[in-house]
Amino acid sequence: MDTEPITSNGAKKLQDELSDLINNKRQKVIQAIAEAREHGDLKENAEYHAAKEEQGHIEGRIQEIQLLLANAEIIDISDIPSNQKTVVFGATVEVEDIDSNSKTKFQIVGNDEADIESGLLSYKSPVAKSLIGKERGDFVTVTTPRGEKNYEVKRIIYK
Repeated sequence: MDTEPITSNGAKKLQDELSDLINNKRQKVIQAIAEAREHGDLKENAEYHAAKEEQGHIEGRIQEIQLLLANAEIIDISDIPSNQKTVVFGATVEVEDIDSNSKTKFQIVGNDEADIESGLLSYKSPVAKSLIGKERGDFVTVTTPRGEKNYEVKRIIYK
């Protein structure tokens, strides 16, 4: 598996989730399984089967996060030189939609930390791909599922 870029914030969130899964949720599900076993016949014990299923989900997510972190190339945005003028991975970009005059701000992040509702845009997305390497004042046209979008880069922030 190739390395996958992730911001230091994204890596911290994954590490926090991993810690919670290992130190809290795993322990609770083990206890739930033990309590369900005390109720006797396991074949018809819904609590036992639900707890075992939850255990499978928790263990799967633990493995997934461990693999993501093992293959992560953590990018610290504060390491970006102050004289940087182009959009790079980790940058927060404010763009203006030329057609609607609406402004949007998002940060270009790793695939696994992307969350469009929170303004976190995967570097693999069409919009991010078109913006990387651009400077303030540049115009880009992006083909999206909803048609072509025309943007002007208004601000680039490295925080």
